[in-house]
Amino acid sequence: DEKHLLHPTDVNGINKMAGEWYHILYNNVYNLRAVSLRMTNTYGPRMRVKDARQTFLGIWIKRLIDGEPIEIWGDGMQVRDFNFVDDFVDALLLAATREDCNGAVFNLGSNEIINLRDLAALCVEVNRGGEYKIIPYPDDRKPIDIGDYYADYSKFKRLGWQPRVNLRDGIARTLEFYRAYKKYYW
Repeated sequence: DEKHLLHPTDVNGINKMAGEWYHILYNNVYNLRAVSLRMTNTYGPRMRVKDARQTFLGIWIKRLIDGEPIEIWGDGMQVRDFNFVDDFVDALLLAATREDCNGAVFNLGSNEIINLRDLAALCVEVNRGGEYKIIPYPDDRKPIDIGDYYADYSKFKRLGWQPRVNLRDGIARTLEFYRAYKKYYW
């Protein structure tokens, strides 16, 4: 939940944590309205797909469309949850319009928790083709692997938010988008 101890594994995580604290401080001290939504793995049309700098699912989508195997680092048993971009936008709009969100921190998440092997198999199935392979972690990535991550979003759910797009449909919509607009994103 939101009170769980934060333990960033890299500079990006430290920056996210510091940014959250700055925003909440400005809300509390200077009355500059701020809400923190802790995103889980947000994906969908228009996400970065040319590399895995922001999300591994983006590069997986690109590899599927290009006919290349998906690479799963580690043993593939790491679990994650995902939010489709439309659900994330709904969360932003809810947080922006509710006064009782001022100064609060909320996790976003999903009811669909999946390990990376099963996620890769789902992507291949929805794509109607492709393959995946398990490879060892690159030496520079292993120390910053987060292990399992899925969020308890029950606090935000009490305000009326619920993810609506299931993982299968979200992946299908994402693949469809990138097939149609590949020339703009590759």
